[in-house]
Amino acid sequence: MQTPSTPLRVGANVWPGYENFYLASNLGYYDNFPIQLVDYPSATEVSRALRNGDLEVAALTLDEALSLAETNPDIRAVLITDVSAGGDAIIAKSGIETLATLKGRRVGVESTALGAFVITRALEQVGLSLQDVEIVSLGVSEHEHAFKQGLVDAVVTFEPTRSKLLAMGANLVFDSKQIPGEIVDVLAVPQAVLENQREALDGLVRGWFRALDYLHKDPQDAAKRMAVREGVEPKQFLASLELIHIPDLKENQKLLSKADPKLLNVARQLSQLMVQKNLLQQAVEVESLLDDRLVKGLP
Repeated sequence: MQTPSTPLRVGANVWPGYENFYLASNLGYYDNFPIQLVDYPSATEVSRALRNGDLEVAALTLDEALSLAETNPDIRAVLITDVSAGGDAIIAKSGIETLATLKGRRVGVESTALGAFVITRALEQVGLSLQDVEIVSLGVSEHEHAFKQGLVDAVVTFEPTRSKLLAMGANLVFDSKQIPGEIVDVLAVPQAVLENQREALDGLVRGWFRALDYLHKDPQDAAKRMAVREGVEPKQFLASLELIHIPDLKENQKLLSKADPKLLNVARQLSQLMVQKNLLQQAVEVESLLDDRLVKGLP
């Protein structure tokens, strides 16, 4: 049974779509719950921490949740935090104007399912494969430095690094607008945590939607609070929100209950694609992955 001293450790890396958790905390919405937000430098480390039992909850992309579910079938996606609509991108140095001209070039990619997925899907658009480029493995914290130093010709990255590199004069050669609905972020929770720490989880998700409401009502103040962790100005943070879609409660309820099968179909297609690209050993049973129990009871 849960006791007040049992913390619900929630892990996330820096990404605009996760900031509502930090806004909720900043506004005091979690003060009465044993919720502990834990920062990680990359999604890879968030996923590893959940796998190792160092976290109870992880904010992850759907493909990372599928990778977890392959070996941990009790993982549940209980909240859709956002859908990328331009926030994930491939940024190239001056002189490289198109995806096709990446052939033979060095491309920095984080060694995650998401990084592999984005570069694979992008190259497919122009008839190229991973064999046509030189992949350079880079952690998220290395993206900006490696690009500035000329260690790579392009990098698969996301906000806020995307905007920082574009401001330096780099070129946008691909972004998630070209694969709409395919990059989805979710909150991943093991079944046992759902059963044993339900009260804190309810508080976490309720606080998320309260923070989302606050963001809509007072975007300027919300941006001031949210931009700090992102390391950008409030104006830049608001601009980054234009590159993602944050589903409201009704959309979460429809998609996670499968009443609207759109997310279910995306998850199936993603699972199959990941098997084809050797990112999964076998397809994941996605019906049980999507779980609406936390959003179902909210008004």
